[in-house]
Amino acid sequence: MLRDEASGYLKSIQWEQSNRAKNKDKDAKDSSILLYLSRANNGSNVEITSVSKTVLGLKKRLLPNSIAIPVYLNQTLYAVQEGITLGIWIKDSYYDASGLSSLNERKAALDANGKREYESKMQTATAFQLFATSYKILHDLKPHASDDLSVMKQKFAGIPEVSLLSPLKGIACSLFYFDKYLGHPDIVKSDKDVIDFTVVFYEALIDEIQLRKSSLEYLETIEDRAYKLENSDFAVSGWSNVFSGTAKSIEFNKIQFEQIVGNKDAKHFARRLTERMLSYDFEAKKNPFQELGGFMPVFMGYGIPGTGKSMLIAAIATRLKEHADHLDIPFLFHPMPDTLISTFQGGSAEKMVEWMKPMQDPTKLIFAPIDDAENNLQERTAQGVSAGVKEVIGVFLRYTEGAYAVNYGNSSIGLFTNLPEMLDKAVISRVQGRFKIDGARTAHDFLDQDYIWWKKFEKTIPDFVNMENPANYQFLKDQGLAKNMGDILNSVAKPSEERVLQAYDKAEKLHKTNHHLFFASLYQEIQQIFPFFSSRDVRNIQSAISLRLTDFDLEQDWFENPETYFKQNYDTKFNMLQELMKSNMKGLDFSEIRRQEVVRYLDNVATIADTDFKRKVDARVHHLNIDLEARKTFDNE
Repeated sequence: MLRDEASGYLKSIQWEQSNRAKNKDKDAKDSSILLYLSRANNGSNVEITSVSKTVLGLKKRLLPNSIAIPVYLNQTLYAVQEGITLGIWIKDSYYDASGLSSLNERKAALDANGKREYESKMQTATAFQLFATSYKILHDLKPHASDDLSVMKQKFAGIPEVSLLSPLKGIACSLFYFDKYLGHPDIVKSDKDVIDFTVVFYEALIDEIQLRKSSLEYLETIEDRAYKLENSDFAVSGWSNVFSGTAKSIEFNKIQFEQIVGNKDAKHFARRLTERMLSYDFEAKKNPFQELGGFMPVFMGYGIPGTGKSMLIAAIATRLKEHADHLDIPFLFHPMPDTLISTFQGGSAEKMVEWMKPMQDPTKLIFAPIDDAENNLQERTAQGVSAGVKEVIGVFLRYTEGAYAVNYGNSSIGLFTNLPEMLDKAVISRVQGRFKIDGARTAHDFLDQDYIWWKKFEKTIPDFVNMENPANYQFLKDQGLAKNMGDILNSVAKPSEERVLQAYDKAEKLHKTNHHLFFASLYQEIQQIFPFFSSRDVRNIQSAISLRLTDFDLEQDWFENPETYFKQNYDTKFNMLQELMKSNMKGLDFSEIRRQEVVRYLDNVATIADTDFKRKVDARVHHLNIDLEARKTFDNE
């Protein structure tokens, strides 16, 4: 029934342009698209428009010698019809939930207050209908549109007017301008242009509705509920999740862990992350590793420039994508965009909400890296930090640990930075797993880095690299993945940072025999040195220890035969992991693991706290050295 109604709108609607829309571009030249739109009604008061006729006209122009409708044109027409159908259903739902249906029945008998409420709710219903329609169309067409829509956006001159007076007028007005654009000879020149233009048009319509949202009333029954289309990943949840349904994986360079030199800690952490994410159960909508204490919703990798942060991001995405494809699991690679900070007040928060919302989708695995995290998550108290950065951090904190923080165990945010000391303290406190990305550190690492480079020549020009191979080392032998964190941290004895070492020694002298009191005393000493150290840091240490207790390999047979583990139900997977965990814990020493992770974390806290100060001192020393050298040169002359 609703599809029939939607089809009727596509066959024929009538619209009378407002004087404002007609005069939108008075000074335009004859070739202006806006002028073309404003002259659309040829002087008459009301024009009847048929999108279906325009589509048939396009079919004749794009495929003149065929009886078939071009694929993208047909797909677009179907998507627009389905979008309108869903919009009508959403509008009807709002009518019933908000009491507008009752007001509509008693319209003739309403007093002044009742009429005002009726008109206000009618505008809100229209806006929500247009929003839902546009959102559904974008969800269906964006995956098929061109990645770069800049050319189409330059052709597009905006929507001269948007009517919110009634649902019928809202649809008529939007379809009128959609049809006029489709009929313009410069807009659609190929079949693919139809999809590209439709995406640009309905993105613009959503933008228009977002601009007017603040003037609407009676929004409670929109913002307090969500609608999900059955047997689909499409969902509408209030206004705040614009484009969450349209998020799609960004292309990335395929990189294997073996191609990254050094970084044993980082590669081991990344491998564990992928195994844990792949254990997510789509039916139960939870991850057994969450119960076992081995999942990291937010983690951080840090190190100096040029040590492999971007390569590590690509390697994590590569491994997740390969396993997800093998297991037939939907995967979303969702990096934070570079253009998040807006100059408009509130714009950055809105963009950040749009970016965070897809991570609450339980229907796919989601890896969301933030490269150069210090750009968007900089310390809020630092001088010159923009209001946009503060907005972004506010949203990040709410969605990672707060009322909005829903994590099913299928998504993980990774902060990657050269300057961890510049990150906001509250942001760092959300980080539950951290590792250093230090690149090549040994002679063998540098040897392997060279090998990865020159072996390309051997493929194209054999015998060109006429140098002897090392006698006692097999290339890439040291670049294998560690078995567990114990292999990496067995050299950790005491803190390396001076102030942490002093606190450690003091607590050790006080409580030589009682380990529990030793750690409590150590935390208290650290808090006196670093006032920002809090209970959340202690929880993060506890999370790190829990990670070590689940630091075991999944059986290789489980990957080769997914039915053994990955395709099992949640309880079976949980029990299998518990057995693995018990067998792994037999050789572990809890007190030693706890000591290693505490030392590691506190050294990290001190490093981040001191680095900014050290950098300023080094810069001042460097300038003084330049001045001294300049004086010497000047005196000699």
